[in-house]
Amino acid sequence: MSEEAPRRAGRPRRAVLTRERITSHALELASADGYEALTMQRLAKSLGVAASALYNHVSSKHDLLQWVQELVMTDVDTSVFDTLEISEALVEWATSYRNVFAQHIPLVPVIAVLPVSDSPRTLKMYERVAEALRDYGLKDEAIIPTIVALESFIFGSAMDTAAPHDIFDARDHKDATPNFTQAVSDQRATGRNTSDDSFQRGLQAMVAGLLAAGSKK
Repeated sequence: MSEEAPRRAGRPRRAVLTRERITSHALELASADGYEALTMQRLAKSLGVAASALYNHVSSKHDLLQWVQELVMTDVDTSVFDTLEISEALVEWATSYRNVFAQHIPLVPVIAVLPVSDSPRTLKMYERVAEALRDYGLKDEAIIPTIVALESFIFGSAMDTAAPHDIFDARDHKDATPNFTQAVSDQRATGRNTSDDSFQRGLQAMVAGLLAAGSKK
């Protein structure tokens, strides 16, 4: 007598959807192929579910981007404001912020203009920076412009990390650009990463200038 294979008990296994899993997959898609590649249909396929199942958990792409923003902002370090004086803390915070977004460059144009009203972690970050600036003695009306100025520089610098190494190579035009060509050569001779060096130079100058310009002292 032939033996039949035992029948599997229970319902067929389905992919379990959670906010964490959905957000993680969305971040991977957007970071790899950009915002335009992040569609609900493509995300559902990567998760192994139907789009209708995905909509049971997140109602729109806008809400999905809010989730992505929350996930990314988790890695931005604001603890430095608890231990460092204001100028050092701003430099460390901005460096952390820039390094996080350097890993997710395609998200920069999206998150840079995304409202923060439904992003508690982003709001918490802004609150901690604002608190530190106010404690230092920055004028209330200067706090938001200071944060926005730094953030604009941070986002631009994050995108600059993807620039090709030879972006300023002008050797084929050195007769017309002798000063620039020499400057590029001298910078390369230092062995320092152009993007990192430029970011730190600009950041130090901005922090010093913004604190001085907005201070009540």
